[in-house]
Amino acid sequence: MQSYLSNDWNIDDASETYGIRAWGRNYFDISENGDVVVSCTTAEGEKVRVALPDIIAGMKARGFEMPALLRIENILDHRVRMINEAFTKAIEQASYQSIYRGVFPIKVNQQRHVVEEIVKFGRRYHHGLEAGSKAELMIALASSPDEERYIVCNGYKDEEFINLGLRAVQLGWRCFFVLETLSELELIIRCSQQLSVQPILGVRVKLSSTVDGHWKTSSGDRSIFGLTSIQLVEVVERLKLAGMLDCLKMLHFHLGSQIPNIQNIRQGVQEACRYYISLIKEGAAMGHLDLGGGLAIDYEGVSQCDTHSKNYTLSEYCIDIVEAVMETLDPQGVAHPVLMTESGRFTVAHSSLFLFNVLEVSNFDPVKNVRLLPDNMQSGHYDEKLRNLLDVLECITPKNVQECYNDAHFYRSEIRRKFNQGQADLRTRAVAENVFLEIIQRIQEVAASTQQIPKELTNLREDFADIYYGNFSVFQSLPDTWAIKQVFPVMPVHRLQEQPTREAMIADLTCDCDGKLDNFIGKRHTIPLHALEEGKDYFLGVFLVGAYQETLSDLHNLFGDSNVVSVRVTGDGEFEFVREIHGDSIADVLSYVEYDPRILQERFRDTVEQAVRSGKINVETRREILGAFDESLRGYTYFEH
Repeated sequence: MQSYLSNDWNIDDASETYGIRAWGRNYFDISENGDVVVSCTTAEGEKVRVALPDIIAGMKARGFEMPALLRIENILDHRVRMINEAFTKAIEQASYQSIYRGVFPIKVNQQRHVVEEIVKFGRRYHHGLEAGSKAELMIALASSPDEERYIVCNGYKDEEFINLGLRAVQLGWRCFFVLETLSELELIIRCSQQLSVQPILGVRVKLSSTVDGHWKTSSGDRSIFGLTSIQLVEVVERLKLAGMLDCLKMLHFHLGSQIPNIQNIRQGVQEACRYYISLIKEGAAMGHLDLGGGLAIDYEGVSQCDTHSKNYTLSEYCIDIVEAVMETLDPQGVAHPVLMTESGRFTVAHSSLFLFNVLEVSNFDPVKNVRLLPDNMQSGHYDEKLRNLLDVLECITPKNVQECYNDAHFYRSEIRRKFNQGQADLRTRAVAENVFLEIIQRIQEVAASTQQIPKELTNLREDFADIYYGNFSVFQSLPDTWAIKQVFPVMPVHRLQEQPTREAMIADLTCDCDGKLDNFIGKRHTIPLHALEEGKDYFLGVFLVGAYQETLSDLHNLFGDSNVVSVRVTGDGEFEFVREIHGDSIADVLSYVEYDPRILQERFRDTVEQAVRSGKINVETRREILGAFDESLRGYTYFEH
């Protein structure tokens, strides 16, 4: 459905329409010529900007088709720097008597380039890693050694997992086992005695504090992870019995992945500190307080206590944590612990964006085509209900838009009923549908000029919005938009000096009614887009997708991993392609679901050969068909030009 044009559209209007300066956090903006630009700080501290269309052109020149995931190394580095320096500043200002140590939870983005860059850049801050499985622990153990960083082992642990962690302790690394269940404790004690290695233990406590937002159920008494106060006492007693209470050096808690309300965080820290004090009094060594994840991303850029936003800044987050710990521990004379967070979403979300092109558009605009009319209509003879519908079209005014809207629905329904009963033909129905769309378009135009729009008419732009078909799979590249209704910023990456004239939702390539983007910032179900230009690509970007989306991807309809490109912006405003990873071929995804591409080729070859024997095709055609099949196996799973 068409939007209504303003005579003075400019870049500021584009910025406000898509909210880029709010959620972009100085990383993304719009240039004067209408391109989305990435703003980065180089290793030398210079501020530089690069246009996304220039990066896309570089990708295409290197043979990388859409869709593609783009990672910006500079942003990833900057996020690691931000959280470490923000905590350092808060600690200095409050005269806190300990330090901060961050750890990155590998589960948030397990891709090698991401983890390696965090380890490499984070070495100056001794930024560590959190592992929730044996595979993730092996990634941590094989990364660059740094005896000052922490490795935190969460999740359920078998003997092999525990022995790997104990070997890390033997190497001099600070590898914490966080107890999630009582059963783990006996296994850790036994393994440590067998290897003669003193483990470094933590306990995950189940707080009664709850949080706002989507992850509310992962906090409070009904959270699925953590030990109750009863179980904590049992841990203390068992460690005393084993003579290992001095191994208990950390209290861990986790309230949720995205906590929008700073009050929830402060309350959780205060409750956790009470447990920390109690464990000190029980004789545990302690010394470390791990707040888990929860530092939120403002996906909508509204700075509110909302599931997809937050009502606090990074500085406020750090200051409130430091103050809450000091206010609780100082009156008890308890030494300040090392503060730890597992802020994965904050660290990686901004560094990745997903790019795709639009293939075609389906709209609900009326058509001007006399060929719709049957012969009797062309001579002026109309169905009575269709005549009524045409009369509605001619009499729309600002005063009767609601009445005309109601009448249009009634007469269209009547014609549909007659069609279903065999009393109206296909062309009559087609003309009725077309006139109805004309009425809706006219009503929108008239209603836009009135002071008060009837409530029932306020959603017409969404109800009759275009469908833009994007070259991507929601389930593969943006699974959270489907699974938990996550809102990501979506916008065109070029042509922003032009006012968008269409209102649209976005469908993907999958044969699934859920394969769509219809939740956008501002609680909208459609987004303003530009009309497609003949012979030209139209590129859209989905931003802040660095957390979880690659990890949770799904092979719906056997659409595989997209192309991945990592760039680093340099001091001269140019960019380097640091890593290039071609997406899955069709042969790749077939192998993921237990098909052997070679066997498929052999079976198809037999089928084609049988066609030669039966005279359906000749040998030359056989060669062409087999060549096409073989080429497709090597091809990209997405739409290719």
